[in-house]
Amino acid sequence: MEPRNNVTYFVLLGLTQNPKEQKVLCVMFVLCYILTMVGNMLIVMTVTFSKTLDSPMYFFLAGLSFMDVIYSSSISPKLILNLFFGENTISFQSCMTQLFTEHFSGGSEVFLLLVMAYDRYVAICKPLHYLVIMRQRVCIVLLVVCWIGGFLHSVIQLSTIYGLPFCGPNVIDHFSCDMYPLLKLICTDTYVIGLLVVVNGGLICTIVFLLLLISYGVILHSLKNLSQEGRWKAFQTCGSHITVVVFFFVPCIFEYVRPAKTFPIDKSLSVFYTIITPMLNPLIYTLRNSEMTNAMKKLWRRNVISYSK
Repeated sequence: MEPRNNVTYFVLLGLTQNPKEQKVLCVMFVLCYILTMVGNMLIVMTVTFSKTLDSPMYFFLAGLSFMDVIYSSSISPKLILNLFFGENTISFQSCMTQLFTEHFSGGSEVFLLLVMAYDRYVAICKPLHYLVIMRQRVCIVLLVVCWIGGFLHSVIQLSTIYGLPFCGPNVIDHFSCDMYPLLKLICTDTYVIGLLVVVNGGLICTIVFLLLLISYGVILHSLKNLSQEGRWKAFQTCGSHITVVVFFFVPCIFEYVRPAKTFPIDKSLSVFYTIITPMLNPLIYTLRNSEMTNAMKKLWRRNVISYSK
C-alpha cells in the first residue's frame, strides 16, 4: 500500500548545525563505528572458530554482537555521511527502511538479552541439567524466536506509520528516522497511534526489563550456594549482563514509556543506546571474561603462525 502523502524526502536536522561541532562529532562517530564493527565482528569470529567457546552463553553472545552490527549500521553510516558532507536529506523509502532495520535489530536484541538471562539462570541455578535444557537445538530455536519477535515488533511499528498522511513539513528534528519525530509530521490526530507505539515499544521494554531484574535478582540470591571461586565467576558474568541491560533499557524506557512527545534530551539519549552501547558491549563482555580474551589470543596467534608459514 502506497502512503498517502506529499513528502518524497525528509530533512534530518541532526545533532547540531554548527560546522565545527559537526566535524568533531563526525570524527567521534567514525571512531565509534569502527570500534563497534571491529569489536562485535571479532566476537562473532572468535565464537565461530574457537573450539573452546562452545557453550550456549557464547552462542547467544555472538548473536548479540551480530545484532549490534546491524543495529549500528542502520544508523551510524548515514549520520556520519550527513556530518561529513552536510547532506542531511533522506528519501521517504530510505527513512522507512532505516526505521524497520533499527527496530528489527533493537527488538531482537531486547528479546535476546532476556534469553541470555534465562541461560545464566539455568547455568547457575540448575547446573546439573544445564546441558540438557540448553542443548544446541533449543538455543537455535530461542535465537530464531528472538529474530521473529524483533521482526514482528518492527513490522508493527512500520505499518503503524507507513500508511499515515505526511502533508508537510518534512523536517525531522533528529539524526535518524524514529517513531516520535515522524509522528510530529503527520497531518492527522496521532493520539491513538501514539498509544500503540507506547504499547509496542515502551511496554515491551518495561516488561522485559522487569523480568531481567527479577531473573538476575534470583541468580544473585542463589550465588550463596556456590563456592567462592564459582561465586566470583558467576558474579563477573552476571555483572557484564546487568551493565549491558541498564545501558540499553533505561534510555529506551525513558523515550518510549510516555505520550508521543519529543524533548531536547532525546537526541543525546538516542546517541547513547544506538551508537555508544553497541560499541561498549564487546568491551564489557571481553574485558570481564577471561575465557573470551584467552580464546581471542589463541585464535590470533594461530592465524599469525599460519600466515607466517
